Amino acid sequence: MKIFTLPLAIFLFVFSISITVHSQNLSRGAQVFDQNCANCHNFKEDGIGPQLGGLKGIVDKKYLLEFIKNPKALIDANVARAQDKYKKFKSYMPGFSHLDPQDPQDVIAYILEKPRPKNLGNKASLGLENPIPEGIPFSGEKLTIKKILKFPYIHTPQLNTRINKMSFHPITQERVISDLQGKIYLLDSQNQLTEFLDMGKHFPHFTNKPGMATGLGSFAFHPLFAQNKLFYTTHSEPEVKGISDFTYGDSLRVKLQWIITEWTLDDPNAKVLSGKSREVMRVNVIDQIHGMQEICFNPYAKMGDPDFGLLYIGLGDGGALEQRRGFIPNNSEHAWGKVLRIDPLGRNSQNGKYGIPASNPFVGKKGLDEVFAQGFRNPNRISWLKDGRVIVSNIGQRNIESLYLLKAGKNYGWPLREGTFAIDSTLSTNTVFPLPKNDAKMGYTYPIAQFDHDEGNAIMGGFEYTGKAVPSLQGKYIFGEIVRGRIFYIPISEIKVGSQARIREFHLQMDGKPVTWKDLIQGNKVDLRLGQDAQGEIYIITKTDGMLYQIVSSK
Repeated sequence: MKIFTLPLAIFLFVFSISITVHSQNLSRGAQVFDQNCANCHNFKEDGIGPQLGGLKGIVDKKYLLEFIKNPKALIDANVARAQDKYKKFKSYMPGFSHLDPQDPQDVIAYILEKPRPKNLGNKASLGLENPIPEGIPFSGEKLTIKKILKFPYIHTPQLNTRINKMSFHPITQERVISDLQGKIYLLDSQNQLTEFLDMGKHFPHFTNKPGMATGLGSFAFHPLFAQNKLFYTTHSEPEVKGISDFTYGDSLRVKLQWIITEWTLDDPNAKVLSGKSREVMRVNVIDQIHGMQEICFNPYAKMGDPDFGLLYIGLGDGGALEQRRGFIPNNSEHAWGKVLRIDPLGRNSQNGKYGIPASNPFVGKKGLDEVFAQGFRNPNRISWLKDGRVIVSNIGQRNIESLYLLKAGKNYGWPLREGTFAIDSTLSTNTVFPLPKNDAKMGYTYPIAQFDHDEGNAIMGGFEYTGKAVPSLQGKYIFGEIVRGRIFYIPISEIKVGSQARIREFHLQMDGKPVTWKDLIQGNKVDLRLGQDAQGEIYIITKTDGMLYQIVSSK
């Protein structure tokens, strides 16, 4: 018996170590997946990318490892599975060669443990494969662009630059540009760049990880900035770092918190922000996507107007639908999936840090007092037309990208509508259907313009052109598509609720020659943003390479 006891003990010891290591690998794999993959993938249904359940025995581990490191290389090499997914989802997954060498191994082990999701049933097969068959035509017009500058690399594990928003300083008229990694820059008339603010130096919990719109979300100057010196920012912090003003259930995780901060500057003309700050609002979100990417004031409101000095806040659903928590945005008493409106100078809110405008549509009624309008997945940009109307761009799920005219108290449908199409949340938020016959009774407000994912993967809101350099752009609202970088417009004269304005596409030229983003950025993912300066001229940012371009006259 002694002959076998020692080997058996060794076997059991080694086996227990093997189980422990396997468990540790899966635990680490789950963590890596949550940080880097969960924005686009889950194990229940397709999202931005394919669902990943049930791959064990079907997909080779070596293929998964190579795809994680460099998906574009496999697509360009015409590897069948990679090509198939690219054609279906119409976008390149970013490479993750920066990960620790063990991380891809662990995340693959975690993925391969996940079972195939249950069949959605026959009804899902009735969903629309191509909701909007008509493509967006070329208008015949070309935009001439001019390089302004390349932003400095910040060198983080995610990306070198994450330029996200551009506006202008109300006093100096300098262009103000933010990087999601926490920096705000001033760009003067000589295109000299100054670092105005570094959020990481002020907030010890500031995070721009794991990417995908986390970090410094937005900024806005108060209309009376020259007098009161008030400036506002939004940023994210991990998990629970403070008491939230809006929660959705103690048993559900909090992935991030989004914070609105008010800054009182010592000198409103200063090149570097110096002053004191106070927290205005803190919001929990269940995932890292669809956060607080927009805050802004009505630029046309005058002293005495009901809208003067009121802060509009675009708050997405926080990725609630990807987490199968549709009840979070689909509730007028919740903050998520809404455009909020507050008076930052008031103090009659529940937390006593801001005011509730008496004209907000749910004041005194069922619904959250801060809500101005609801039914958005990701209201990433809000801008005003000269005639006072407001346009919100809403990034869609798997099918529809849309523009809406913002009206007090309206419901734009998410998560039961995507554009002018219905979603059956009992099946899949990735499948859309024709509107039901009794739809008029539902009271939803539909887009003024929309396109499907044949044309682009994510909409980027823009501006009515109010400049003088390119007269042919007058009367146009110019916007774009993030991933491919397409630039579109709709005529202002065609914008009205209840009908779809025609979308047309611009082509680009530079130095008198036609150009494409693929040539300029030497890649396929543009990550486009739009900005506008004090003169109403429009700029294009390619976040992938940190370049800033201006739309200029072709003469």
